[in-house]
Amino acid sequence: MFTGIVEKLGTVVAMESRDRGGSLRVDGGWNLTEIRLGDSLCVNGACLTVSSLDGTTFAADVSAETLNRTNLGALRSGDRVNLERALRLSDRLGGHLVTGHVDGGGRVREGLREGDSYRFAFEISEDLSRTLVGKGSVAVDGISLTVSKLERSFFEVYVIPYTLKTTTLKWRKPGDQVNIETDIIGKYVERFLSTEREGLTLDTLMKSGFL
Repeated sequence: MFTGIVEKLGTVVAMESRDRGGSLRVDGGWNLTEIRLGDSLCVNGACLTVSSLDGTTFAADVSAETLNRTNLGALRSGDRVNLERALRLSDRLGGHLVTGHVDGGGRVREGLREGDSYRFAFEISEDLSRTLVGKGSVAVDGISLTVSKLERSFFEVYVIPYTLKTTTLKWRKPGDQVNIETDIIGKYVERFLSTEREGLTLDTLMKSGFL
């Protein structure tokens, strides 16, 4: 579990393709006292497991499912990525609860400066928009953001200068693919309502143990 508060900008050393999968190596600037084998790291919003360490670089295996749902497969040597270590129960929750399980891809529609902030619009599928709400939380490439405007095919967020400076958003341009994880609560509500043909009633709440 993560918070969507990016800790570091890592640099891709290599992305090696394998049969139905791959291996990603990143220089994150972390040493052996900060991460260990088996640790979970959020890379551009995708939860990966550290499989090897070499100085300040780490490697992680990337499954075919992750490659299909994320932009990790398009990474090349020298690309920058957002990094966050897993949340500890004693940590402050500065963003929102992010699982690192990317729901799908989106594309940058536009990014414009408005005053001291920046407004980004991201095109998404209708399936993803169903689990978003205005003023709700969303993770874009692992960055915790707040939905300021929501339509069926896109949503908008405002980004403060600090977030733009410390994440990959500063390099994003129209057409770029981004990883989207919608809020976990919205997904459970949408799933619950879609599987109950009679809808949300007192009877269905009783059957599910809420009453």
